[in-house]
Amino acid sequence: MPEVAQREVTFAQAIREALAEEMRRDATVCILGEDVAEAGTPFKVLSGLVEEFGKDRVLDTPISEAGFTGMAVGAAMTGLRPVVDIMFGDFITLTMDQMVNQAAKVHYMSGGRWKVPMVMRTTLGATRRSAAQHSQSLHAWFSHVPGLKVVLPSTPYDAKGLLKTAIRDENPVVFFEDKMMYKLKGPVPTEEYTIPLGVADIKREGNDITLVATSSMVQVALGASTLLEKAGISAEVIDPRTTWPLDEKTLIDSAKKTSRVIVIDEGYGRYGVTAEIASVIAEGAFYDLDAPVKRMGAMHVPIPFSPPLEDATVPTENSVFEAARALCNRN
Repeated sequence: MPEVAQREVTFAQAIREALAEEMRRDATVCILGEDVAEAGTPFKVLSGLVEEFGKDRVLDTPISEAGFTGMAVGAAMTGLRPVVDIMFGDFITLTMDQMVNQAAKVHYMSGGRWKVPMVMRTTLGATRRSAAQHSQSLHAWFSHVPGLKVVLPSTPYDAKGLLKTAIRDENPVVFFEDKMMYKLKGPVPTEEYTIPLGVADIKREGNDITLVATSSMVQVALGASTLLEKAGISAEVIDPRTTWPLDEKTLIDSAKKTSRVIVIDEGYGRYGVTAEIASVIAEGAFYDLDAPVKRMGAMHVPIPFSPPLEDATVPTENSVFEAARALCNRN
C-alpha cells in the first residue's frame, strides 16, 4: 500500500483547507457571518477565501446572529450548503430559535420532504483572557437537541476530516473549535479524506484507567497520561470527536478494559457532557468498574477575566494526573 503524504499544518489551516476544498468541489457551499470576508474572522481562520471565491460565496453579514443564521436555514432548505460562522460560542444564545426550533425540526415536521444541510462553526474554550461573555463552552446545549449533530475536533487531522464530512451531511451540524487550538500543529494528509461522524478515536492505548476527553481537553488528557506513565499508571485516552452521534461502544469497551474512568470536558459539569458520558459508561460497564466514574469540567462560575483565576477554572494536566492517581489508589 503506498504511503499517504503527510505534512504539519495548524488547526486553523486545516479548517481553511477543508472549507476551500469543499467550496471547490461543490458550488452550493457558501460561508456567511461577521467579518468572514476581508477580515477572515478575528482569528484569521478564513483569510484568503474571499479572494478565491468572491463576495457572493463568502458573505460578511450585519451583527445579527439570529438574522443570518435564519438566512442560512432558509438557504439550506432551498438547495445551498451554507457554513455559518458564529464569532464566539457565547453568541449561540442568539441563534437558539433558528437552530433549535427551525433547523433541528424541519426534516421531522415536513415528513422528510425538507432538509437543512448546513454547518454552524463556532468556538469554545477559556484561558484567552476574554472574560465571561467570550469564554464559555456551551456545546452541551446543542447536544441536548434531537435533529442536531455536534462535532468537537481535537487535532488538525480531525478538524479537516470532520468538517468535510459535516459539510456533506444532509443534517444541520454544529462544529465547535477551541479558540486556543488554532495554532496547534499536527500531521494532515495531502490526499482527500473524510472522518465519519459518531466514531470515537483512541488517541492513546492503556490498561489502568480511561481518560475520556473532548476538544482541547484531549491534549490535556494526553499530557496527563505522560505524567501517569512516569508514575507507573497506563492511561487510555479516548476522544469521542462527536457528542452526537456518540460512539457509546468504544467508551464502554474501554471502561470494561481499564475498570476506571475520568471524563474531562471544558463545559460546565452541571447537566453537561461529562454527566451524559459518565452515565453511558456507568450503565454500560457497571459490573466492570472498580470505582465510580469521575467527572472533571469547568468550575461552576462565570469565566473570570483575571488570568490566575481563569486558569483555575478549567482542568489541567496536573489536576487530571492527581485525580487519576487517586482513582488508581497510587497516592
